[in-house]
Amino acid sequence: MPELKIRLADYQEPAVRALLVDVIAELSERYGGSGDDTPIAADDFTPPNGAFLVADDGERLVACAAWRRHGDDAELKRMFTAKESRGRGLGRNMLTAIEESARAAGCHRLILETGDRQPEAIALYEKAGYRRIEDFGHYKGQEGVLSYAKTL
Repeated sequence: MPELKIRLADYQEPAVRALLVDVIAELSERYGGSGDDTPIAADDFTPPNGAFLVADDGERLVACAAWRRHGDDAELKRMFTAKESRGRGLGRNMLTAIEESARAAGCHRLILETGDRQPEAIALYEKAGYRRIEDFGHYKGQEGVLSYAKTL
């Protein structure tokens, strides 16, 4: 197995954009439609507004996760591991890296929105200490939306 490096990436980087095609395709497969219509600005994941992290195996990107400022909180976005790289704890490593990045930027809580058709993600978040909160964000009030938070 190649050695993985988690690094900061530019959201507009071609390799990142290619990985995001897979992210949206999987969300579309699970939920239908476009997969995710959450508005994202070009600078949402650029410090000091947030950060976009990737896991790079030296040949390609195999995972990503990002956070953006949401009031006084950091909001987790685009958490994804490529299918062929799952089952090795990479999701947990990415989540830890995002938490550390948001904490270093002065955020005190990480919040996230997920859906009930992502049981693997829900299990990861709950095991990592995330607790349900009142729904927020783009999908607030829609069926199947689950919102979580963790104090950093």
